[in-house]
Amino acid sequence: MTTGQTTYAFRSSEHTRTQLASIQRYLDDLTMRRIHELNLPSDGCCWDVGAGAGSIATWLAEEVVPDGRVVATDIDTGLLAPAANLDVYRADVATDAPPPGGPFDLIHARLVTQHLPSRRTLIAALAAALKPGGWLLLGEFDCQSPPRVITAPSQDDADLFDRFIRTLLGVLTARGVDMAWAGQVHHAMTRAGLTGVHTVRYAESWTGGGYGCMLYGANAHQQADHLRQAGLTAGDLVRLHHLLQDRALSVTSYPFVSVRGQRPTDASLTDTAAPGAQR
Repeated sequence: MTTGQTTYAFRSSEHTRTQLASIQRYLDDLTMRRIHELNLPSDGCCWDVGAGAGSIATWLAEEVVPDGRVVATDIDTGLLAPAANLDVYRADVATDAPPPGGPFDLIHARLVTQHLPSRRTLIAALAAALKPGGWLLLGEFDCQSPPRVITAPSQDDADLFDRFIRTLLGVLTARGVDMAWAGQVHHAMTRAGLTGVHTVRYAESWTGGGYGCMLYGANAHQQADHLRQAGLTAGDLVRLHHLLQDRALSVTSYPFVSVRGQRPTDASLTDTAAPGAQR
């Protein structure tokens, strides 16, 4: 999916629904708990960036700010549906102005900013779109160390998964995804002047045939051409998809890092880093 200057590593395809459904199964409960802790006003305004299939945006509109408004944006809005207090806009957060409805009590983005070349300067822009006292909540996969096999039907199967995941992370890195960014978000929020910055790191085991291995499988389908160019064979990918259905396989998930920070109530924001600085 490409709009303006942003190229998302996972283009829309027949596997997008599986990818997004798996992510929702993995992360929605954690995201909802993190948002519940903020005690947002029922008439508040929220912006869900890169809203995907809309599970969090819909929940915000129905359960968190039923008397307020939610704005959901994405560069592909095909899976998003407007509702009474939920507005949907096709927009690129890296190149477009904030959507109507701000300033916001909450801005949420999950698995978005690590795809963006402007990820470091974007934090300050999102912070500036908050109300005084508003919250920014970002979540990213941290794959500096790749997921690993816990159990496998055979050593050959374990080696195959290991080769797949290392090749996949190499492909994504070459396509501009920053696998180390999740570990830098806390510092970036602090540099942008947000306070009360708090980080949670979450991971779990995934069993063959379950939603987590379905996510790995969807990613393998989505990146199949690039994976073959990077050295995996068509036979490897066929074997991999069978392996990911095998309940004798147990692997670690993509580690997820959730970071939130609050705009000071006096509305002051400071960022001592120069615009565009790498930090």
